[in-house]
Amino acid sequence: MGVTGPPGPVMDRDEVDRALARLGAEHEAIETSLLALQDHAGRRLLEGAELTGVTKERWASAEASITLLWAYFDAYTAALRGAREIRSRRRWSSREDLVELTELLRGESVTVAGSLAGASANAPTLHGAGKLSQSFSLTTLVDRMNELYASSLDMVVAADAVWSALPARIDLLAAELQRTRRLAHSVGVRPGEHPAGDDLERITHTLTALREQVVSDPLAYWTPTQGSSAPGGGRPDTTVYDREARALDDVRREIDAVLTVRQDAEQRLVRLRDVLSRADRTLAEARAARGEVLAKIAAIEVPVVSGPPTVLQEQLATAAEYRRHAQWHRLSPLLESLEQKAEDELLRARESLGAVTQPLAVRAELRGRLDAYKAKVARHGLAEDPFLIERYDAARRMLWSAPCDLRVAEQAVLRFQQAAAELLSAPRVPEQGGPQDHRGEQ
Repeated sequence: MGVTGPPGPVMDRDEVDRALARLGAEHEAIETSLLALQDHAGRRLLEGAELTGVTKERWASAEASITLLWAYFDAYTAALRGAREIRSRRRWSSREDLVELTELLRGESVTVAGSLAGASANAPTLHGAGKLSQSFSLTTLVDRMNELYASSLDMVVAADAVWSALPARIDLLAAELQRTRRLAHSVGVRPGEHPAGDDLERITHTLTALREQVVSDPLAYWTPTQGSSAPGGGRPDTTVYDREARALDDVRREIDAVLTVRQDAEQRLVRLRDVLSRADRTLAEARAARGEVLAKIAAIEVPVVSGPPTVLQEQLATAAEYRRHAQWHRLSPLLESLEQKAEDELLRARESLGAVTQPLAVRAELRGRLDAYKAKVARHGLAEDPFLIERYDAARRMLWSAPCDLRVAEQAVLRFQQAAAELLSAPRVPEQGGPQDHRGEQ
């Protein structure tokens, strides 16, 4: 094997055949890849879309790269065809044929017009873009085509991945948003009237803008995977979509709460009326009891009983009005507030009744204590004792007279108790000839 010019040693027939086979396989693989790129759905969408932003810039560069890629491929095809023709001239190639084939297969034998070679601003290592033409070896040309193909495919796959993922998800969320808006409208949740209505309005605007941006600039929503060399290595950026989806979930929960209010509103209003009615009746009872206490108990201060608060009745009427007009979003917080206030009002009324009737309870307790001690002394045979009868009658007159001075009556009861206790604890001496003597003899 002899030595020639720049390409190096002259190739023999076997080396030529192996090189042609390898270059032919690479040609077939590159052609298949180019045709697949040509038919790629993402590329067709990019060609027909009105692009903006980073996608518009990168697609302009990718289009130039694809144009250059086909120019390189055509030049590569022509060079390979020429080499095959030389090899097919004769079965046993002459030295002149081998020298020519060596120049074609190893030398910078492929010439590309300078305007085409500089067509892509981002094409790798494109030097001398101002030259009329550039020459490449077939191996260098394959490397250039692989680089251009990888960068173009990466851009196409990334845009297609975003278009395949986000618009459909946005449309599904928008459909759910519309259903939620109709449901919200049916329960009175509207913009400017309820925070959830304002949220729905904001989510609608955000999703509309997001879809427009995703369609026109998909690469703005693409996050490449660090360290990945595979075309389209990365994932769609769904940050904005995920945030709005969570916001819509919050709104749905709020509307569900309003719907629950709509379903339970009548029962809750009935319970509220009942609680407030019981509070009113309790206050009326307390006022009547206060009059009775003032008439029957002397020398004691009885607390004043206030009337029912009219504001609660007004709010209850407002709640009923909200229900009649299906203003559930306003009814919900009002019912919650009213339920707590109604329970507080009932508790206040009961406390007022207890405070007013306390003197009557004290009098009843003193009467019960007096009667209990009377029964006790009767069981011990002292019911006819003149001293006890006097003390008992004095206490009874005070407790059963009106008005009753509780402090004086309590002292009278205590005196009766003390007298009874003294007699019960004293030793018993039977009277001579009295009835007790006869009972003792029996």
